[in-house]
Amino acid sequence: MKKSRSPRKFDDIVDDIYSIYGMKRAHEEHHALKVWHTVVGETIARITEVEKFVKGVLYVRVLNPSWRNELSFMKKNIVGRLNETIGKVMVKDIVFK
Repeated sequence: MKKSRSPRKFDDIVDDIYSIYGMKRAHEEHHALKVWHTVVGETIARITEVEKFVKGVLYVRVLNPSWRNELSFMKKNIVGRLNETIGKVMVKDIVFK
C-alpha cells in the first residue's frame, strides 16, 4: 500500500500552484494590489482606487487633484512601504491619475 501525504492547508500550497503554472509573478503583482489599503491607511484608501500594476508601475486613480498632488509628494515613502510589506522590491513607481 502506498503511503499518502498528510493534508495541507490551501494557503500553504498556493505559491507552489502558481509556480507550477507559471503564474508566480502575476500572483505577486496581485498581492501588491491587495496591500495598498493596509500600507496607505483608511483615509487615503477611501480617496484612491488601484487600477493596475504593469512592469513595476502601480497605477492609482485619485478622487481629486489636490489629493493627487499631495500623494505625489508622498510617492517615495509609499513605494518604500509597499515593497517592505510585500517583502521584495516589486513597485518601482506609482502613477497617480
